[in-house]
Amino acid sequence: MRRLLPKPDDTVDLLEVYAHPADGGWVRANMVASVDGSAVADGRSEALSGPSDKRVFGVLRGLCDVVLVGAGTARAEGYRALKARPSYADHRAGLGQRPAPVLALVSGSLDLDPTSELFTGAERTVVLTSAAAEESDRTRLAEVADVIVTGNKSVDLSAAVDALVALGLPRILCEGGPRLLAGVAQAGRLDELCLTTAPRLTGGEGPRIVDGLRLDGVAELDLAHLLEEDGNLFARYLVPRT
Repeated sequence: MRRLLPKPDDTVDLLEVYAHPADGGWVRANMVASVDGSAVADGRSEALSGPSDKRVFGVLRGLCDVVLVGAGTARAEGYRALKARPSYADHRAGLGQRPAPVLALVSGSLDLDPTSELFTGAERTVVLTSAAAEESDRTRLAEVADVIVTGNKSVDLSAAVDALVALGLPRILCEGGPRLLAGVAQAGRLDELCLTTAPRLTGGEGPRIVDGLRLDGVAELDLAHLLEEDGNLFARYLVPRT
C-alpha cells in the first residue's frame, strides 16, 4: 500500500496513519463505495471489498474499543460478536484496551435472536435501543447483552455515543449501514470518515454511504490522507470542529 497524500510514500504503517487522537471520545466511520457512489453491490457492502480493503478494515477494528452497527446491517452482512486477535494483543494492552472490541448493536425493534453469534464474543455485546421497545424484549436480550435505553420513541444516537464512552469505550468505529451513519452525522457526533472507493461500477439504485441524511448546506470535510492499493483508494476525512 502506498500513500498519495499528503506526502507520497511507497511504504505505509497502517497502525500509525490510523491512530486515534489521544483525548476523549472519537467516532470514526468506515464505509466502502463503488466509483459511481453505491454503498452495496448485489445488496451487500462486502461485495465491494477486496483484500486491501479487508486489511484496512481489520486494522480499524484492531484499533477501536467498540464497533457500532445497525441491527439490520448486522443481519444482512452476517456479523458475529468480535474475538481477540493475537496480532493486536500487545498494541491494545499498551493502550489499556480490552483484548477484543465490543460489538454494539443499534436496534429500535429488538428483533434479535439471543442465541445468535452476535452474542458469543470475548466481550459482552451492547444493545442500544429506545424506551418504545417492548420491555419483554429488553428483558430477554438482557440475559446475553448489556441493553441500554437511549431515547424515547427512537434511539438517540448522540446519547448512545455518550453511553459507550461512559462504559470506557471511547474509540468508536461505526460500520453503518448508511442509515445509521446518516443518523450519527446528523446528530453531530461523527469525527472521522474512512472511505474506501472500490474500482467498480455497480449501476442500479444502491444507497449512498449516508442514506436519508438532510443537511442545511454542504458539510465540508478535511482530507487527512489518501492511500492506494490495487486500484482501491483509501481516504481518511476529518470533520472540522468550530
